[in-house]
Amino acid sequence: METAKKNILISGLPGIGKTSLIKKICQELKDSGPIGFYTEEIRNEGQRKGFQLIGLNGHRTIFAHVLIESNYHVGKYRVDINAFDEFLESIDFKHKKSSLIIIDEIGKMECLSSKFIKMIWDILDSSNRVIATISHTDGGIKGKIKQREDVELFKMNLDNRDSLLTDILEIVNTSN
Repeated sequence: METAKKNILISGLPGIGKTSLIKKICQELKDSGPIGFYTEEIRNEGQRKGFQLIGLNGHRTIFAHVLIESNYHVGKYRVDINAFDEFLESIDFKHKKSSLIIIDEIGKMECLSSKFIKMIWDILDSSNRVIATISHTDGGIKGKIKQREDVELFKMNLDNRDSLLTDILEIVNTSN
């Protein structure tokens, strides 16, 4: 049997359920002491207005919003790179007790940060198991990451989104 690849990436169209899956993975593997973060939408009157980052250590920050003043933007959202970089500093990604790092997501907004890009390469190259969501597009760094030999890429769609939790947990639990 082929050895499982240590870096698990979940890709799929926006709104397909990648963050929901990451939250379930965090819950199922909480006894492993994972470190990292996930992203939540900020909604107002049914409209998406931005995104906040939530660290598994409890730290939170607004990352992108229609009302933020910033030179960086993706679509209608202004991206606060300084807040993102400070948020990344609040998470101890080099903590040796955790062998599981969870990142939601490796996307266009996140990749505006040079600190994040360097951190992602360091994390993927580390001995830690990584479970991350990644943009469905393949441009730039995202395409290079997906092509790594140590990456197992799951493409989430309507047919498999309910079974991916079981598939990913099976890989994690059999390789520990």
